[in-house]
Amino acid sequence: MDAGSSSKRLQSIVLCTLLGLTLIFAACKQGETAGAEGGAGKGGGGGKAGGKKGGDVPVTVAKAASRNVPTELEIIGNVEASSTVLIKPQISGELTRVMFQEGDYVTKGQPLFEIDKRSLEAQLAQANANMARSQALVRQAEANVAKSQATLNYADDQAKRYGQLAKEGVMSKEQAEQARSTAQAQSETVAADKAAIESAKADIAAQKAAIDTLRVQMSFATIKSPITGRTGSLLVKQGNIVSANNTDLVQINQVQPVFVAFSVPELRLRAIQARYGRAAIPVIATPQDREDVAHGTLTFFDNTVDPTTGTIRLRGTFPNPDRKLWPGEFLRVRLQLGSEDNAVVVPNQAVQTGQDGQFIFVVKEDRSVETRPITTGQRTGDDIVIESGLRPGETIVTEGQLRLSAGMKVSIRDPRNPGGGGAAGGKNGRGKKQNPSASGEAGESGGAGAAPAAGDPQQPQQPRQQQDQQQPRQRRGGKQQAQPPTE
Repeated sequence: MDAGSSSKRLQSIVLCTLLGLTLIFAACKQGETAGAEGGAGKGGGGGKAGGKKGGDVPVTVAKAASRNVPTELEIIGNVEASSTVLIKPQISGELTRVMFQEGDYVTKGQPLFEIDKRSLEAQLAQANANMARSQALVRQAEANVAKSQATLNYADDQAKRYGQLAKEGVMSKEQAEQARSTAQAQSETVAADKAAIESAKADIAAQKAAIDTLRVQMSFATIKSPITGRTGSLLVKQGNIVSANNTDLVQINQVQPVFVAFSVPELRLRAIQARYGRAAIPVIATPQDREDVAHGTLTFFDNTVDPTTGTIRLRGTFPNPDRKLWPGEFLRVRLQLGSEDNAVVVPNQAVQTGQDGQFIFVVKEDRSVETRPITTGQRTGDDIVIESGLRPGETIVTEGQLRLSAGMKVSIRDPRNPGGGGAAGGKNGRGKKQNPSASGEAGESGGAGAAPAAGDPQQPQQPRQQQDQQQPRQRRGGKQQAQPPTE
C-alpha cells in the first residue's frame, strides 16, 4: 500500500471522529437544556404529579345512563310524486290554445289545450250525410219488400187456382206449372228485398259507429287534466303542429299525497315484517335545508332484497297538506320500529375507534382508565346506544382521549371551565411554589405544573430574588414566559 492511500484513509478517520464528537456534544447540550426545563418544572412544586410524566391527564367525564330509547332507523330518502302523467295529444293538428300557465296547480278535468278540429267537423258532417242515405235505403228496401210480398201473395193464389183447374181438366197442366213457377220466383224476390233491408241497416250501424268515433276524436281536440297536481314546463308552444300519441306537451305531478322512498339494511327486514300490517309504522321526514318535520306512514316495502347492496326499498305516504315536500327532494328519514327499554346510552364523542374496533375509556375508582371494547347500536340525537361492553352508572371519558392510554390516571375537569385544573392538580400543588417555566405537559394539565394566578390567597407569592434566579434558566431554555407580579 503506498503512502498516498494511507494518508487519505487517515484523513477520513479523523473527519469521521470529529463529526461524531460534534453530534455527541450537540446531544449533550440538548439534554442539558431539557434537563434545565424539567428541573424548573420539578422545582415548581409539582410533587408526585410533576415527576410522573407531567401529572394526571385532565379529562371530561360523564356517567353511562339507562333509559328507554325509541328504536329508529335514520336514512336518506327522496320524495316521489304519488302520480305522474305525461300529457300527449291523441289527435294530430295545430295547437291552437294553451289554457294554463307553466307551474300552475290544476284540477282533474280542467281544460289544458285545444287542437284545431275543423277537419274532424267536416268528417263528422260527411258521416251524418252517409247516415241519412243509409236510412233512406232502409226505407226503400222496406217498400220493395212490401211490394214483393203483395205480388207473391197474388202469385200463390193464382198457382193454387190453376192447379185445381188443371185437375178438373179445364186448364192444361202447362198453364198450372207456369203459375206455380211465377209464385216461386216472386218468393225469391221477397227474400232479396228483405236482405237489402238488413244490408241497409248494417250500413246505418257502420255510419253510426263512424259518427261516434269522430265525436270521440273531436273530444280529444280539447285536452283535459286527468289528475289534480302541478304542471311543469310547457314542452310545445301554441301554434305548433302536434302528432297523435307522439308529441309531449306537459308533465303533471300529483303532490298531495306524496311518497318518500328509502332503503334500509336487510337486517331490519324481520322487525319491519313483524309490525307491518298489524300496526301503523310511523315515518318522520325532515328536509335537509330546514327543520320542518313531516309525518307519514309506511305503506309499502319491496318484495326483493337488492343483492348488490343488501338493502330493501321501502316507501312511506305523506299527506303533504302544505305542499312543502317536493318530488325529487332528498330528506332525512326516521323509521320508528318501537322502543328499546333500559338501554345504556353515552354521548357520541365518548366512543373511539381503534384497530380492533370501537372502544371507550372507563374511569375506575382510583382514577385510572381502562380501554373497554364495546358494541354500539343506534344513535339518538347526541347520544349513542351501547349494546354490550358497558354497564349503567360507569364513568366514561368524553373529552381528552387523545392523551390517554390504558392505566394512566386522570384528573376530572369541570366542563364549565375547560381551561381550569382538575382535582388532582389542586391536591398535588397545595403548599408548593409554582414555577412559571414548568414543562408544557404539566402546564396544560392544570395540575402540578400550573402557575398560580396573581393575587391568589392560597398560593404564596415568589420573592424577587427567586424570580431573578429563575430568569437565566428561562432564557437558557429558549422560552420567554411572563413572570408573576411581585408584591
